Amino acid sequence: MAKQQASLLKYITAIKQSPREIYNRRLFLSVIAFALGGCAKGWDEGSAASITQLPSFGQTYNLDDSTISNLVSFVNLGAGIGALLSFLVNDRLGRIWSLRLYQALYIAGSLISCFAYGHVGALYVGRIVAGLGIGALTVVGPMTISEIAPKATRGLMTLWFNVCMLSSQMIGVFTVYGCSRHVSAASHLQNQIPWFVQTFVPAISIALSFFVVESPRWLLLQNRQQEALENLERLRGLPLAHGYVAEEYSGMSTQVEQTDSSYLSIVKDTFFVRSNLRRVQLTIIAYILAQMSGANSITNYLPTIYGLIGITGSGVKVYSTGLYALAKVVCCIAASLVLVDVIGRRKSMMIGVTIQAICHAYLAGYLKSYLESPNSVSEGASDAAIAAIFIHALGWAIGLYSLPYLFGAELWPNRIRSFGGALSQCFHWLFYFAITKATPSLLEGTDQWGAFVLFAAFCAVAFVYAFFFVPETSGLSLEEIDAVFERPIYLLARPVGRAEDGVDKGDGIEGQSGREPKTDSAWVERVA
Repeated sequence: MAKQQASLLKYITAIKQSPREIYNRRLFLSVIAFALGGCAKGWDEGSAASITQLPSFGQTYNLDDSTISNLVSFVNLGAGIGALLSFLVNDRLGRIWSLRLYQALYIAGSLISCFAYGHVGALYVGRIVAGLGIGALTVVGPMTISEIAPKATRGLMTLWFNVCMLSSQMIGVFTVYGCSRHVSAASHLQNQIPWFVQTFVPAISIALSFFVVESPRWLLLQNRQQEALENLERLRGLPLAHGYVAEEYSGMSTQVEQTDSSYLSIVKDTFFVRSNLRRVQLTIIAYILAQMSGANSITNYLPTIYGLIGITGSGVKVYSTGLYALAKVVCCIAASLVLVDVIGRRKSMMIGVTIQAICHAYLAGYLKSYLESPNSVSEGASDAAIAAIFIHALGWAIGLYSLPYLFGAELWPNRIRSFGGALSQCFHWLFYFAITKATPSLLEGTDQWGAFVLFAAFCAVAFVYAFFFVPETSGLSLEEIDAVFERPIYLLARPVGRAEDGVDKGDGIEGQSGREPKTDSAWVERVA
């Protein structure tokens, strides 16, 4: 407890010692515009499967279960392709125009689905187009936020993307629920409204993008040094003469010395430079563990799982699914405000997977007893099973839900950040598609309860992996993270120290740079 209080004190001190001007309107507006990119993925997760269960949808399309499953899950394949292809766009068009393009793709896909009017082929096209936008947004959103956020609060601000995802997932669930209750099943509007309202937030994000600041790090990649400096000064609300801005700009400049920016050169650097290959394995393994921890299986098949533990009635299941989404929103906000920048990435991940493992273990034992002898299970045990699902949301939100996105955005050097983020998100969507398709067979093949034993085992693996191989990056600038990955893989989890890495823990957050800021009078006055 004392150690956690010390970490919180260091975090608060680091923020207080930062110039007040860096937390300004331009920064918040830019972060919000890119964070809203998370709404596409969240809204689709919350509404797509539920829309297919609406009576008006069934009357209009008359699809079997296999076709509906493909319709829901194929968006993940489109997202995987969109994430990978975003690499070709992000560094060419810039972060702002990429955001506009991807949001427009998602809007187009949603509108195609909205006005398909019984044409299954058009519905498939709409889902794939929407998927392309969703996947690309999961790359450019966290990546850009990590590039423009101050290092002391980079984790907090990057997770705003995840908060937007979960918030829109909850809204999507309740939107479909509201349409099912208040819009006639005889009207096309019952299934069109949920498709159409998905376009509102992307439109807002596009509108906000005309008032935001382009990433200085991207401008440096384009050899537009003067614009990069001007944008950094606008983001921080301070001139270059200020020590804080001078130090940050100096750090950015060190990563853009190489002139060969061809796609082939970037790919070669990613897979053949040892420090970058360590980044590849970390992000990909994090996403594999995230999917195998069972959380997305619970999210996507929650009504089925509710049925297994005794909850009946479709309306009750949908409503409970919405409450589960609300629980994840609250937990993710708590993670972004309190955990990832305070106790650090590693400890957040280990705490999260521990909570998940405990919940999975209880659900496995409960389901085994309930399925063998339903009458022998007490009402208290059933209530505890429902509670375990909601407690599981806490572990998921503070660990393997949030951190892979953060790792995929912040671990990469400036030159290969776009490709690294695209690669990690592509694998994420492919794994997501695989686990979504495999979950029904997994539940059936393991007598339901055995699947939760498997999920608990992978959570245990995730704990061991985080303990030995996940580095702590909280408090480090994006450029200072390079020093971490110069070490052998078995030393990645060691605290960063000046003696071996040239980066000191200092007096701030664990792992924060120990370099003294430049001592111009404004800086000294601010710190004092």
